[in-house]
Amino acid sequence: MTSLTRPKPFLVSQSSAEAVLAESAGDAAFATTLAKGLVVLEAFRADSRLLGNMEISVRTGIPRPTVARLTHTLAELGYLQYDRDLAKYRVGIRALHMAHPLLADMPFRQLARPLMQEFAHSVRGTVSIGVLDGTAMVYVETARSGDVGPHTPDIGMPIPVVPTAMGRAAAAILPVPDGAALDAQLQAEDAGQWSALGDLYRQGLARCADQGFCTCFGEYMASIHAVAAPLFYAPGAKRAYAINCGIPAFRLASGQLEAEIGPRIRALAGSIRALIDEPEPAIERRSTPPMAAADAP
Repeated sequence: MTSLTRPKPFLVSQSSAEAVLAESAGDAAFATTLAKGLVVLEAFRADSRLLGNMEISVRTGIPRPTVARLTHTLAELGYLQYDRDLAKYRVGIRALHMAHPLLADMPFRQLARPLMQEFAHSVRGTVSIGVLDGTAMVYVETARSGDVGPHTPDIGMPIPVVPTAMGRAAAAILPVPDGAALDAQLQAEDAGQWSALGDLYRQGLARCADQGFCTCFGEYMASIHAVAAPLFYAPGAKRAYAINCGIPAFRLASGQLEAEIGPRIRALAGSIRALIDEPEPAIERRSTPPMAAADAP
């Protein structure tokens, strides 16, 4: 198989320039300069909205002179905006244009929103839909009611898979080979997290198979308890969607998350699928990779 046709695992999501370039070394079809420019854009996060060239260089591993050329070009194109007073860049408005075609490819969000908002009001929490992207979940729709605590989901916000109910629910509906690949990648990328939370992650997959939902009692954020249900898997786009509900822990009675909110979020997922004529996703049990020798007890 030539480098022009070599398939890449859809689950793999690299974050550093070195990893991206190393993965694609020898691929004649890989546009290295374009990849570096996209890695520069991905260096910006909600808690890092203003970055200078040196900061970007440190975050990405791309040499500073190259970063300077890339940021200048991206600013000229409108994907970055230069703040002369601070000598730093922020993401430009044009970058937002790229989100619309993706969100427009998920029209079920608009149909689901009223149901989500009603649910959020009834439990005084948040209800969100997310899609799996590598080892993260990315919110694509969200509804909330009043004061929901320190975690306020927003469209485009990523959260990790292993410690979250939403991540576990989406992982549960992957085809078995892709699910096994994800499990291996989760362990490889953060062995410490896998050692601490891998059992809860596996339990979440099993609970989705048995009960149609899974829970998270503060593993991701101590003050927020959450429940999530698989929504559906889109085989053409290879997208796994899940829906969750997060509620401040102090608002929940003992056992309420599992006995009441869990069945309700499962029913909400079913109602949304009925609106868009999606079948209930199949959940096949799968084995997960054993812990590495260094992490074994």
